[in-house]
Amino acid sequence: MPDVLVVGAGVMGLWAAVMAARAGHSVLVLERDRVGAGASGGLLGALMPHQPDRWNAKKQFQLQALVSLEAEIAGLETASGLSAGYRRTGRLMPLAADHHRERALKHAGDAATAWTLDGKRFSFDVLDAAPVPGWPATEAMAAGVVFDSLSGHISPRRYLQVLRAVLEGMPHVEIREGANVVSIDPSARTALLADGGRISFGHVVLSAGVSSFDLFSSLGLSPPRPIGTAVKGQAALFRGDIDPALPIIFDSGIFVVPHEGGYCAVGSTSEDSFDDPAATDGRLDEVIAAAWRLAPVLKGATLVERWAGLRPKAIGRDPMIGRHPDFPAVSLLTGGFKISFGIAHELARLVVGEMESGSPCKLPPSFTVDAHLEAARREKP
Repeated sequence: MPDVLVVGAGVMGLWAAVMAARAGHSVLVLERDRVGAGASGGLLGALMPHQPDRWNAKKQFQLQALVSLEAEIAGLETASGLSAGYRRTGRLMPLAADHHRERALKHAGDAATAWTLDGKRFSFDVLDAAPVPGWPATEAMAAGVVFDSLSGHISPRRYLQVLRAVLEGMPHVEIREGANVVSIDPSARTALLADGGRISFGHVVLSAGVSSFDLFSSLGLSPPRPIGTAVKGQAALFRGDIDPALPIIFDSGIFVVPHEGGYCAVGSTSEDSFDDPAATDGRLDEVIAAAWRLAPVLKGATLVERWAGLRPKAIGRDPMIGRHPDFPAVSLLTGGFKISFGIAHELARLVVGEMESGSPCKLPPSFTVDAHLEAARREKP
């Protein structure tokens, strides 16, 4: 029987396994398909902070996580001998109108105080022209462009490979693919598999992306509303003469994210209603067209992949993290939606720390399981 059973092998689940193994626990990771088969195995890998205005606990937590991630990735790469494709390249945000520029100048003042941590200060600069001509296109930035030095990117699939390699080199850790957990019995501390098998555990971490919400329901509680939902995203991957050191471009929900080897990912849609979660369609074509307008160099690049997948959005929109208030052997580590990659390591650290100490995680209030349960109670059935 493992000390810690982790259900799900996306970036959240793998980090939970790493943190539990570092703490000396035996760990079993169960993945119904394969490592990274869900949203974590996508294309974008953008690591971007919230805007620096109206600073709060959530934004501070994300800032600390984005800063600490650099050292964590370096440690993983050293241990595995692999590269995760991480770079802090910054982000460019075109300003289409004068009132956008005025708001950005206010944000620059906010960042001067908020974006400082451990002696490091990150900028939010309003520029008249892009640092690299044509990136983004001049036509997209009639009122200038913002450059922030905090943002970066990581290759989602390489990141997962690095985490897996690290885990496979640790004692008392097993990753088992093709193991579909359909329900959790928190009293008996067992997980039921689709093939009828049962696995006992000391503690379980539910980190199975969209499936986490059904597993939550299997605990026997019936909140008036589902505790989370699936949001479909579509993205595309190009390859061409694109420098991986270029900043991310972000504009009105469109991401253009350079990666190693001349690759560049663009995305993404956010679809609450869909017929086929794995199909790409005209909505992705619209995203690609928007990306071409932002970065015309992509028109000469080769389209190598179209991708679609489901991202888990908890009912309170923020991640749902920590021990279940009624079941002390169950922890939630899910619902990261669009920000999981930048904060998964710190969330996993807190979940494992809470499991060991019995004391609640020191989380932003909106991240807690209680906050999401309250949000479900407030919603009408």
